[in-house]
Amino acid sequence: MALALYRGVMGGLSPAVLRARVKHGKEDGARLAERKGIASRARPDGTLIWIHGASVGESLSVLPLVSALLERPNRHVLVTTGTVTSAKLMEERLPMGAFHQYVPIDSLQSVRRFLAHWQPDGALFVESELWPNLILETRRRSIPMALVNARLSAQSFRGWHYAPRLARRILSCFDACLAQDDAIAKRLIALGAGDVRISGSLKADAPPLPVDEKALDDFRASTGTRPIFLAASIHPGEVDAILQAARNLLGPHPGALTVIVPRHPQRGADIAAEAALRGFSVRRRAAGMLPSPETQIYIADTLGELGLFYRATPFAFIGGSLVPHGGQNPLEPARLETAILAGPQTQNFEEIFRVLLHAQGEGRVHSPEELGLLAARLIADPSVAARLGANARAAAETLGGALAATITLTESMLRSHARA
Repeated sequence: MALALYRGVMGGLSPAVLRARVKHGKEDGARLAERKGIASRARPDGTLIWIHGASVGESLSVLPLVSALLERPNRHVLVTTGTVTSAKLMEERLPMGAFHQYVPIDSLQSVRRFLAHWQPDGALFVESELWPNLILETRRRSIPMALVNARLSAQSFRGWHYAPRLARRILSCFDACLAQDDAIAKRLIALGAGDVRISGSLKADAPPLPVDEKALDDFRASTGTRPIFLAASIHPGEVDAILQAARNLLGPHPGALTVIVPRHPQRGADIAAEAALRGFSVRRRAAGMLPSPETQIYIADTLGELGLFYRATPFAFIGGSLVPHGGQNPLEPARLETAILAGPQTQNFEEIFRVLLHAQGEGRVHSPEELGLLAARLIADPSVAARLGANARAAAETLGGALAATITLTESMLRSHARA
């Protein structure tokens, strides 16, 4: 009954949902047909591996996997995501032999069109992308599937208890599930997944975030020796706390510059306006501006430049952790030897945060006051920030291994499919 209700709702609401998303800039109008399952290119000959991730983080984490899978001849990789931002990044960063399409909206008609055209030889779903129609229809076509880099928060686990039969039916479709840690593995098993293995996180095997060296040099030249407090991937609901921390920081360090990288760059103008109303001197990167000596708040509202800011600062607050979002990826700064600070809400990367913060010995904050005090102390004693960053990097290097496990599983599935 739960599945029938879901299919009825998705079938009826999908057209209206897509129109609304286009109106609000959340869909690419020029490629809207892809969301209806209508491909914008022909299927290439040979083996086609389909990898699906929700958005930027998931798609970036699979880039090393894509490159590794393409080392065999006569192969192609189709990467699907559901956001405009991730589509742009994939167009820029996917290697030769791989290409991007938008994932079809989860209505039966759209999903069936998509699968009929692409006919993948294997499918990898990344993290927590449990779309019922997409998964059930893929299994109906006997396409081998795996849930990789699997993540299931405690909140999502509780939510699936309202539809236990549907959860079991969906999870039983996967030939195997590679969980990021033991807690996630136990949740997947409890909901009905079959072959569950612990592999760690693909993000631990990802290469360091890229950087434009000239842009980094220009930023460093504009800031000189000023102390910098970086607030990265900030979500709605956290701006007030960051601005409070920035204000508190100016007491002991009058020349401090707070750099705010919004999780969604389009919010840059609103954040800048709010900071200006509070009396801060503000500049925006999206306006082509570098910080001036008078700038107190710098809004880094551009896409794909976190690697620059992590390299330019000895420590960073990781957003999504002061609100019930669950935190963003702390391995990105840790791999660049940037110490991590985080709020209490880190369930998206529960085990990773635990390992990194344990290695640092500190970094957890619960309020703007705590955040400002810790930032002030790290600025006052750069050797402490350097030590925390070195410890975070060393701990991050112990979390690898998921890439090799995922490659092994994928190759095994492809061989089984070929024999069948």
